[in-house]
Amino acid sequence: MVLFSSLTPVFIAAICVLIGMILKSTRKSSKKEKSDTKNKPESRPWVDEDLRDSTDLHVEEDDIDEEWQGLDENIAHVSFSAERYSEDEMIKRSKEFYELLNKRRTVRFISDEPVPKEVIDNVIKTAGTSPSGAHTEPWTFVVVHDPEIKHKVREIIEEEEEVNYRKRMGDKWVHDLKRLRTNWIKEYLDTAPYLILIFKQVYGRLPNGKKKTHYYNEISVSIACGILLAALQNVGLVTVTSTPLNCGPRLRALLQRPANEKLLLLLPVGYPSKDATVPNLTRKPLDDIMVVM
Repeated sequence: MVLFSSLTPVFIAAICVLIGMILKSTRKSSKKEKSDTKNKPESRPWVDEDLRDSTDLHVEEDDIDEEWQGLDENIAHVSFSAERYSEDEMIKRSKEFYELLNKRRTVRFISDEPVPKEVIDNVIKTAGTSPSGAHTEPWTFVVVHDPEIKHKVREIIEEEEEVNYRKRMGDKWVHDLKRLRTNWIKEYLDTAPYLILIFKQVYGRLPNGKKKTHYYNEISVSIACGILLAALQNVGLVTVTSTPLNCGPRLRALLQRPANEKLLLLLPVGYPSKDATVPNLTRKPLDDIMVVM
């Protein structure tokens, strides 16, 4: 009994050390699993990292200007009035505008017939009237007319698109596109008189070199793109809305755009070719897209 009593503290101490070692090992294993899970890339090979919404971009605290970055706090507010139409005129105008936009189609057969540059200037000015978060206007419209640069754009896109179709996009996506008869060959990138590449500015630069926050930059630029599509339809031009996956960094380098600009959309613009065809698609009826409460 005396021997057992004298050994009891030693026995208890050994048990405690053993439990401590087990707990420590368990914590390390748990941390490693969490780290592995955190570092493991998502199994979505078709996602273009350059197109990710930038609202979660990490910005170093010392790179942010704490001063007010937007409009002058004392900016003047002026009177505003809009043209008022009669109810009959409103209905007439709304119907005519709908009928105009309802004729808009995605067209992949674009003529090389020249388009007046002033028209391109005007439709981009129209896109620039879009609302934006805190009026930051976080968009850059790069207009490519030079045939050599257009062809380089095509080479970059077709190279990446072939990989997208063969490996990244997956069988379901490729199968869904078959009925539209589209593939990685983009002849319209050469034939269209103009390519408009729309970049979102994920942040701006202040005169002192600090970063300027661009709030809701992706939503703002997306709205501008919608207005641009309507403006193109209004002047009788066609386009195909193209989001070339994994091409952003190389196109940004080709077009000498800064690191804060990310490619959001590419629009080849021109007249439809004489032999142009489009899929015979229909649009959802109003009851399927509008909920009235």
